[in-house]
Amino acid sequence: MLELNGVSAGYGAFQALFDVSLKVDAGEAVAVIGPNGAGKTTLLRAISKLIEPTSGSLSMEGRSYDDVPAHEVIALGIAQVPEGRRLFPRLSVEDNLKMGAYTPAARSRHAERLEFVYTLFPKMKERRLQMAGTMSGGEQQMCAIGRALMSGPKLLLLDEPSAGLAPVVVQSIFGLMRTIREQGYTVLIVEQNIQQVLKVVDRAYLLETGRIRQSGPAAELLASDEIRRAYLGV
Repeated sequence: MLELNGVSAGYGAFQALFDVSLKVDAGEAVAVIGPNGAGKTTLLRAISKLIEPTSGSLSMEGRSYDDVPAHEVIALGIAQVPEGRRLFPRLSVEDNLKMGAYTPAARSRHAERLEFVYTLFPKMKERRLQMAGTMSGGEQQMCAIGRALMSGPKLLLLDEPSAGLAPVVVQSIFGLMRTIREQGYTVLIVEQNIQQVLKVVDRAYLLETGRIRQSGPAAELLASDEIRRAYLGV
């Protein structure tokens, strides 16, 4: 479904990604793991075209989208849940969700998508008239994921969904990941919580200092002595 070949990217004179190649097949859940500053968020920003790669190519469902501007990427079926959630705090939960259905195709199915999100996240239906900024961190993350799902994406990008959340809430967020997977969504997730994320994805790529250092089945990486020593403290 998604394929990157030799992608490099950065910010001005600073290069954050070096010749990164990866792919995500339809129906898969794939993680990009690694330490802080490895370039994981930059990778998602390049996929979403929020920054333009300086080299390499990107394709979605076999078609290049190198020349597609950022505001048209969602029409390709790619939706991103940004790090920090980025909700509109003074708008209601329901108004935040509606923001995810702004493309013509999504608008025509707005009521259907909203009901789907409320079925997936019943708490959002309970909170639908509440200002988004007054909810807990975990509830805000649900709202951010629901907003992305409102577009009916083919590929869901998740940027550090557990960041800044209490350990008990982190467990519920990864529970949500399993639920989303059960709905048949294709997911690419960037996450520092390596032990948890490798339990809910099929494959993973290890990104260090802007380069892919290792990749393989999630269970294989979870059992890797090198990863366990470097990132899991065992």
